[in-house]
Amino acid sequence: MEKIILGNNIPLIIKENKHTPRIALCMYIGFNKEEKTAGEISLIKSLLFQGTKTKTGEELATILEENGIDCYITASKDYFCFKIQCLNEDFELSLSILKDIVFNSTFEEFEKEKNKIKGEFLSDLDSPQVLAFDGFSKNIFKNHPYGNTRSVILDRIDEITKDDIINYYENILNNSKKNIVVVGDFDEIGGKQRVQNLIYENFCELSTTEFKQESSLPVLNLKKVVTKTKKDSAQAQIIQGWLFPPLTHQDCPAIYVMNTILGSSGLSSRLFLELREKKGLAYTVRSCYDIFKQCGCLWVYIGTNPVNIQTAIDGFKTEIDKMKNDFVTPEELAGGKNNILGKRQFILETNIQQASTAGLYELLGTGYDFEEIYQRKILEVSAEDIKNVANKYFTDNFVLYALAPEVKIKL
Repeated sequence: MEKIILGNNIPLIIKENKHTPRIALCMYIGFNKEEKTAGEISLIKSLLFQGTKTKTGEELATILEENGIDCYITASKDYFCFKIQCLNEDFELSLSILKDIVFNSTFEEFEKEKNKIKGEFLSDLDSPQVLAFDGFSKNIFKNHPYGNTRSVILDRIDEITKDDIINYYENILNNSKKNIVVVGDFDEIGGKQRVQNLIYENFCELSTTEFKQESSLPVLNLKKVVTKTKKDSAQAQIIQGWLFPPLTHQDCPAIYVMNTILGSSGLSSRLFLELREKKGLAYTVRSCYDIFKQCGCLWVYIGTNPVNIQTAIDGFKTEIDKMKNDFVTPEELAGGKNNILGKRQFILETNIQQASTAGLYELLGTGYDFEEIYQRKILEVSAEDIKNVANKYFTDNFVLYALAPEVKIKL
């Protein structure tokens, strides 16, 4: 894998995988400016494939389908990522389609897509689990763009105009950090130099800037308990979370291993063994370390019988206190590392996965080649490192969110 700086200063990262029939491209565009109104990012993502100055949405869909081209966009709170997977011989055609979408989208289906999003989000929020995570996220990231959840967007989306969308998208194109990653068999399309030339020919109008968001860092300096009564919910949804550092922080590898041992390794995790297997409390129990540009968030979750709410919350505290007070065993430490590294091998099997990962690393500031460094740092994590990060970040400043037919909590 190597990085080339194009004539417009955008990094082009290329990795040649011989004898692979489908080539993959990811183009990351970071957000330097936050949404003026919650919902703008969701609307842009939905509208970008609904028609350009040269093709209707139906015509775009037909061309992509007839040529077996996967062309789509993913979005987070920090960036858009345009993705392409296609046969090697269709790479040039795929680039021309992506160029048309990036530069010529008309946003003509604005009202239709707005109504579609409203319907989808309302349907999603019928799920107690989705509703609970929505409530948790908008509380732990209160007054920050990361807290623009489905319910927040539903409250604000009708304030957004088509001009708002056009202006925000133009700002994203003109004022954002970008990179492009291509992974595949370049000999099948004329070699690396031809790949480089095609990329530049299609996207030379773009430029890149530093990734500097206007919003301040998320802050959580209190203990916050939020409850929501949902009478028709058959089980209780409980989420407790803390703000943690982002991927670029030196503590990140130890946090990943700690989170794996605590609750993200499935049947072998402590939360699963203690709260589900031994105590029979959980339908589902797990932890997760979510990474954003500005921070991370580690949360623990359980879906349980409403009569078990207090017992489950006490169980969270017990397992987290163990992390803070006792060293993990050598077997747990080795198992946690092997779990992470095994998953890394699995999720990096395909060209599109490799392109997506390298581009995200480059955008977030660790460098496109961080994967090898990351895996080495995982192997270096010690039991003492895990105990240290547990004490450092599992503080009394957290959000506890509970949704159930009836909620009573004592901390």
